[in-house]
Amino acid sequence: MDQDFLIQDIKREHARGEARKVLEQRDQKPLWREYLETAVIALVAAILLRLFVVSAYRVSSSSMEGALYEGDYIFVNKLAYEFGTPPQADDIIVFKYPNNPTKDFIKRIVATPGQTVQVADKVVYVDNEVAKIPIYSKNVDQRIIPGDLSFRDNFGPYTVGPDEYFVLGDNRDDSKDSRFWGPVPLENVRGKALFVYWSWQPDPDAPGWGFPYIVDAIQWVGYGIYNFPSHIRWDRLGSSL
Repeated sequence: MDQDFLIQDIKREHARGEARKVLEQRDQKPLWREYLETAVIALVAAILLRLFVVSAYRVSSSSMEGALYEGDYIFVNKLAYEFGTPPQADDIIVFKYPNNPTKDFIKRIVATPGQTVQVADKVVYVDNEVAKIPIYSKNVDQRIIPGDLSFRDNFGPYTVGPDEYFVLGDNRDDSKDSRFWGPVPLENVRGKALFVYWSWQPDPDAPGWGFPYIVDAIQWVGYGIYNFPSHIRWDRLGSSL
């Protein structure tokens, strides 16, 4: 009788052991499958992040030179103004160009809704006081152009309307901004610039890019490998804005 119980116990333990082996085999995934699942999760997370949280932009002009240079690649927070916090003076924003919403511009806010802005002999005034001068703001042209010839050095006074923002480029003498085409509506604002994540010195001698592309692609690979160390602005990587 005891032997029968012993045999039954052994059988039960054996059955449990076999069941555990089956479960363990089910839990063990091939290495390639783990890598694939990780890659898919990372890709989905990156897409969601790109769609709803941040966007990447390349600076393609010198209008913000000092703070941003042509060839800088930046991250922009798309949710910066989505939860009740309006854009503030001194914020660097990316926005749809009011005269052509298919283009994106980047400038610095100098006046917010209800404020009055004026430029007199290159000096910017907000509500009749000298506006805060951004650390990178500059004027490179010593000439003063009269207001009846250009709005560059003499403009206004102009009162910013509701849900509008008056923006200027930090490179004040080489920027087309609100002095020339008016304020930026809030609905045009894409987000707030965060930091520079990559910066590549533009090169007028870089290879072109045109059909049939294959030759240009090979040239670009060689160009990138050869110029990789020297054309990166290492000191700009990670610069906050």
